[in-house]
Amino acid sequence: MLVPVVFLGVFFAWPVAGLIGRGFVVDGDFTLGGLRDVLAAPRTWRIIGQTLGLAVAGTVAAVLLGIPGAYLLYRCRFPGRGVVRALVSVPFVLPTVVVGVAFRSLFAAQGPLGGLGLDETFGAIIVALVFFNYSVIVRTVGALWARLDPRAAEAARVLGASPVRVFLTVTLPAIAPAVLSGASLVFLFCATAFGIVMVMGGVGFGTIETEIWYQTTQLLDLPAAAALSIVQLIVVASTLLVAARARAGAEHALRLRGDDTAEQPWRARRDLLPTLITAAVVVLLLGVPMISLVVRSFVTADGWGWRNYQLLAGTGEGSLAVPVWTAAVNSVVIAAQACVLAVLLGVLVSLVASRRPRQPSLSAGVKLLDAAFMLPLGVSAVTVGFGFLITLNRPPFDLRSSPMLIPIAQSIVALPLVVRTLLPVLRAIDPRQREAAAMLGSGPARVLATIDGALALRGLGLAVGFAFATSLGEFGATSFLSRPDHPTLPVVIFRLIGRPGADNFGMALAASVILAVLTAAVMAAAEFVRPKEAEL
Repeated sequence: MLVPVVFLGVFFAWPVAGLIGRGFVVDGDFTLGGLRDVLAAPRTWRIIGQTLGLAVAGTVAAVLLGIPGAYLLYRCRFPGRGVVRALVSVPFVLPTVVVGVAFRSLFAAQGPLGGLGLDETFGAIIVALVFFNYSVIVRTVGALWARLDPRAAEAARVLGASPVRVFLTVTLPAIAPAVLSGASLVFLFCATAFGIVMVMGGVGFGTIETEIWYQTTQLLDLPAAAALSIVQLIVVASTLLVAARARAGAEHALRLRGDDTAEQPWRARRDLLPTLITAAVVVLLLGVPMISLVVRSFVTADGWGWRNYQLLAGTGEGSLAVPVWTAAVNSVVIAAQACVLAVLLGVLVSLVASRRPRQPSLSAGVKLLDAAFMLPLGVSAVTVGFGFLITLNRPPFDLRSSPMLIPIAQSIVALPLVVRTLLPVLRAIDPRQREAAAMLGSGPARVLATIDGALALRGLGLAVGFAFATSLGEFGATSFLSRPDHPTLPVVIFRLIGRPGADNFGMALAASVILAVLTAAVMAAAEFVRPKEAEL
């Protein structure tokens, strides 16, 4: 427990605390003036309103569209279900910069849907947020729905209840813990969707995250950025509290229902409506933007061709310090380093957090540890990167010139996903197995290796996939920390989008396709070894 706690303290708690301190300490004196000035500014409340508006609208839309998908993909059996599940899961692991570029190219004036006038609008950002978070609802709700006892719903139908009434009075209350858990996570991801809003929002829309970036990099107003980070931490802490309670309820419901699934064959008459809704979402919402991104990456000034991909070997007419392919290699190397760190730490945290001590004090300590390592899931990556700049710049942790600075930041972002993947697998172990092994003479190390270690390997592949894919597309913290001569691919894509010229935009599209393919390939490989306990 000591190693991950120290790591979290040095590379997460200290930078975040240092950033918060900038909001209360000015010229060495404690003051509330900076926070008061920020909260008194009309711009701040407009930004907070837009953040909450995007988060609420994105969450409601994702839940309404995701519940039919959860039913169809986890409750019904039909040929090709595994392929559809995989396709639905891909958007969540795509880098937010890629999602933003895909929808911007779709809704831009010269794009396929440019005539709708949705470019740089609230509606376009909501569509992109639902695209990114749809699978969260599908997977979270589907994991519980697949094991829901069908007899209560059947009894209600026998007693004359209509399908709508059965769903509202029987099914929905049963899956409510999973719906609330998924909705709270989607709200969190929508409120902290830095890359999507940066690429698609233009000058008219912003969130607390983008405002922190703007105050820091454009206005150099560190106290204002720190005050905004405090506001965001309040929102995040409240959401994480709701998410933790909802997740505990969903996990308890899963334990009560056991491992047996209650899947049923697909029937046209009964399942037609959720099938139509899910098909429309998969084809129109998930498929069209990515197909458009790939197709438009081959469009050049001279017609169709590979020119945009060929230009990746260059620097975009001097727009970049290094070729795009060099940035791609940097991304893979840095993601591999971050993945190793996140997985090693995640295994240690999960082993401790999976224990069920009988003493109330130890049980409370385990819950506190689990909650502490979920904080990076909601705290802005922008806040983490900003905190690194103002705290890790002096001895004994002067890492400004260290090549490990970005991998450490990315491992902090990926760590909660590793823990959330491994923890359900380890919690599924019956404690009596460990007790029986100990009674038979096995020492603690052997029990750990033969019981916990053996079962942890079942979730390790998916954990590695999540860690690598998350690090590969991480943009918030990396945008603060990367040097011009050593950028990552998401940073390069954002720089190209911000430069004028058809070649720069074409290179951004081609680079986005490369990044999307890399991420999807990693997650496709991880899905083959995914244990069913890791669904939640």
